[in-house]
Amino acid sequence: MILVGGPEAVERISIAAYDPAWPARFERERVRIVAALGESARSIEHIGSTAVPGLAAKPIVDIMVELDDPDDDARYREALESVGYGLRVIEAGHRMYRTSDRDVHLHLWRTGSADIPRHLDFRDRLRESDEARRLYERTKRDLAARPWADTNDYADAKSAVIAQIMGT
Repeated sequence: MILVGGPEAVERISIAAYDPAWPARFERERVRIVAALGESARSIEHIGSTAVPGLAAKPIVDIMVELDDPDDDARYREALESVGYGLRVIEAGHRMYRTSDRDVHLHLWRTGSADIPRHLDFRDRLRESDEARRLYERTKRDLAARPWADTNDYADAKSAVIAQIMGT
């Protein structure tokens, strides 16, 4: 994984109560993404904790876009930068862009990637299960109270509870 701009120090992870404005923010961003990518965006989904009503979350709206080839930076990067997204993560088959305020993360995944159903299934499981939602929120709050060198470390620390919730 390449972090454009390198690792970023984290003062603390902030978990906010669910905000009913998050879905509306997703919709505004979806319009910007469609304007930038047009029909290249095969699907645009609100994922992550802000997509789960009632779940406390880092106040960052995560969006997943399915594309034929997210590695084709020449095709997508300028278009996304023109509507306010900056490239942050480069991985084979995946790019992550974000807004300058860092309150929206835009994940580009290749059509057919196993990551697409994985993210959607987890989101839907949290939407459907009060027990899973409570467990995930409690875990996130516990982890957020710890010091982290990088937010990616915090994200990785949630892997075990995600696997537990998904029964894997």
